[in-house]
This record gives sequence, C-alpha cells and structure tokens, in this order.
Amino acid sequence: MFVALVLLFSIFVLFLIYLNGKYNENYWKRRNIKFYPKNKVTGLFWEYVTKDKSFFENFRELYREYRNDIAVGFGAFLTPALYIVEPTNIQHVLSTDFNAFNHRGIDVNERDKLADNILFMKGNRWKLMRHAMTPLFTVSKLKSMYYIIDKSAADFVILLKNNPNLWETKTFDTISSFSSAAIGAAVFGLSTNSIFDSPFLDMAREAFKSTLITDLKFALANISTSLFETLDIAIFKDHEKFFIHAIKQVLREREKENKKKHDFADLCIQIQNAGIMIDKDTGLQLEPTDELLAAQAFFFFIAGVEPTASVIFSTLIELGQYPEYLERLHKEIDITFDKCNNKMSYEIIGEMKFLDMVFSETLRLHPPIGFLRRQCIQDSMLPVGNLKVEKGTRIFTPVYEIHHDEKYHPDPEVFNPERFSPENKHKISDTTYMPFGRGNRICAGMRYATLQTKAGIIHLLRHFTVKAIIKEGGIRYRKQPVQVRLDNVDIKFIPRTL
Repeated sequence: MFVALVLLFSIFVLFLIYLNGKYNENYWKRRNIKFYPKNKVTGLFWEYVTKDKSFFENFRELYREYRNDIAVGFGAFLTPALYIVEPTNIQHVLSTDFNAFNHRGIDVNERDKLADNILFMKGNRWKLMRHAMTPLFTVSKLKSMYYIIDKSAADFVILLKNNPNLWETKTFDTISSFSSAAIGAAVFGLSTNSIFDSPFLDMAREAFKSTLITDLKFALANISTSLFETLDIAIFKDHEKFFIHAIKQVLREREKENKKKHDFADLCIQIQNAGIMIDKDTGLQLEPTDELLAAQAFFFFIAGVEPTASVIFSTLIELGQYPEYLERLHKEIDITFDKCNNKMSYEIIGEMKFLDMVFSETLRLHPPIGFLRRQCIQDSMLPVGNLKVEKGTRIFTPVYEIHHDEKYHPDPEVFNPERFSPENKHKISDTTYMPFGRGNRICAGMRYATLQTKAGIIHLLRHFTVKAIIKEGGIRYRKQPVQVRLDNVDIKFIPRTL
C-alpha cells in the first residue's frame, strides 16, 4: 500500500512538472517568442547545478543560438523567465523604464539579516537605503580615504617582496588578500595582524563559493520565489554572528573615539544619530539598526574583495600575454612615480590614460559579473518587437555576451586597450558596455572599486613584471553563480630592477 501511494504521488508530481513545462512553452509561443526547449521547468538552472561551469556560460550558449532574436523564453517554476538580447530592449529594462524593472528579482527571507542590503532590497525601501549609502563613495570621500588604499597597496608589495613563495602559485588568493586589507581599512576601519590570516578575508571567500548547497539555493531563488520563501532559505546565515558582532564593535569604538575618519563607520554613526529614515514620497520609515547597517557593510565588503581581486588578476593575466602593452604600462607608471616624487594621489591616478585604457578593456573582456537580473513589477512594453512584459516576469540581460559580440566590439576575443583610447572610446555605446551594470541600480561602489583596482595594479607593476601561466586545456572560468572569474591560469611575479 505504501509503495503504491509513493508511486501515485510521484506520478502526480511528474504530471504537475509536465503541465508547468507546457505552460512555460505555450506562454512564450502565444507571444511569438521562441522558447528554449531544454529543461522546461528548471531552465538553465538545472544545467548550472549539475555541470561544472559558471552560470553565465549557460547564457553564453543561449546567446549564440538566439542572438538574432529580440529575446528567448526559458524554463522557470510558475513564473515566466525571459532572456533579452537586443540592446535597445536591454536599455529599456535597465534604465528607460526603471519604475517597471527596479526589482532585482530575489526576495530574501527576513531571518537572513545580512541579505537585507541594497543589492536585494526593492522599491522605496531600496531607494531610502541607497540614498543613505551614496555619500560613502563620493569623490570627496574617495580623495580622503585614498591614502589608506595607497598604503595597503604599498604594504602589500613589501609583503610580496619578502615572500618569494607567493610569486607564482595561487596568486589570485594573494591578490584577494590585498583587496580585503584595502577595503577593510579604507571603508570600515577594520584591521588584522596579517592580511593573509584574516577572518574577514575567509568570510569574503566563503560568501559566494560554489558548493552543492549554495548552488541549490541560487537555483531555487531564481526558479521559484514562492518555494524559496516557503522553505525559509537563508543565503548568508553562516556569516551573521561573526560579521554583525564585528561591525557593532567598530561602531561602538567609533562613538567613543568621537574622531572623524570619513569611512563607513562615520556614515553609520551619522545615520543613526539622525534617527528614523523617512521616505518623503511615501512616508515609509526605516530604523537604522546595527543589524541593518551591518548588512550594508557585508555587501560592500564581499563586493570589494573577490570581484575587485578578479579584475586585478584578469588585468595581469592579459598583460602577461601582451609584452608590448605591459611595457607601455610600466613606462607610464614609472614616469608618473617620478613626476609625483613617489607620492600617488586620487587625482594623479585619474590622469593615467593608458592605465585607464587597460582597465576598461579588461572589464570588457572579463566583466566582474556575467549577466544582470530584474523582475517586472508592473506591465511594460519592450520597444523593439513591441513585446508586452507582464508583471512578475523575470528578466535576464547579457553582459559577458554583449561584451564579446563582434557586432559591437570587433575582434572581441582580442585584448586591445586601444578600443578605449581618447580617440576611440566614443565609439563604444553604454548599451553594449556595462561592466558595473546600468541604470539606477548600477554598482554603488563603482568608483571605489575602480580606485582600489588601479592602486593595486600601479604598485604591483611598479615593483614587479608579470608572466601569464596558461595551464593545459587553456583559459576557463571557475564555477560561480554570478561572477566571471578566470580559472586554469596563474601569474608569475618577477621583481623589477628600478
């Protein structure tokens, strides 16, 4: 009897899955949009969970097959999912009709305290928190904290010089230790005895590490919001106790010091002293508790460690394969150090044209994230194709694929910083180059990430040259839910004689 009941239940579940798949297929066919036939319920997320490749690579295959269409629908559970490939429609979703697409599409659960940050927040609550956090990364703030970033980079070079064993193995981990130290000191006022033995660095590495559990959470969050909420899944629960406690300590110590350092802790104290945050348009109120502010700190920290390290690593990998560009950047760095008497500043970095060209081309070739995601919160119409997008539809837009499309970037697989020379960069459209996202939800820490990355590259290449180590099988990408991170490669640091 028990076996029969299990069999009947299994048949019932499979029948529901079949119906859901047919619904997804018919939903897009009725709108004259092609439907990706593989995995009609779980879509690309089943591929991600079961195969050893980064999630954006599934979109890359989809893009190649449907690049001449305006969009393609794919499987999701009870919610339509659409992958948009046409740049004008991408612009519409990310910027033009922001009011209809201002939600990132993942609703985190209340008990997941560290996930209550501006990455996942939505609506007026997001607007209120984003506005409160904006002063942290203004030009004046970055100027005032640059000396800390610069010192972190200089200290990192000294440590690297004193440890030759770090010169050609696991150099990504070595670089990420600099990113952790820099953002920890400059933005949060955090410090440890050794940047290579930091619990904050360990936390940043673990936060988005691909494991079976994290991959399943990521897939479920994208396939079905209702199931994600029903199961009360928390993404960052494991880091909650440590990080919230650390931020509380920083805030209490800063209150006692009563000394301005122009960093995140100062901003938090200022926000808390101002009392309840109120949205003037809706009357929405938000209490700036330690936990809420720690959630913002958590997002800025993890976004400032591995993604920033990935850009530095990718830059050095490319330069290590193109000696002519490496030599040209060495010359610009050396000349700049000589001109400024070895004292770098925010303004001086901004004047380094070839560095900016190299940085921009690296972001095109290896953007920090491979795709963007939104959810429609009110019906909208995509201009190209007059496609109606209904409320609730999940939207995915390409980043990596657009950056690697020869229609927009000739010879897209070739590292060519000249694309971003003063004479050429006007040819590159904002709709086909968006390494930090696009629209009102563009990366809040974009300026800081740019400054930290450039500072790290400058100090490293002032004292070292690099050689790319491409292992057997060639360059690949590490399995990640969102990030684009090079794998099967390494860097060899070779000391320079100045």
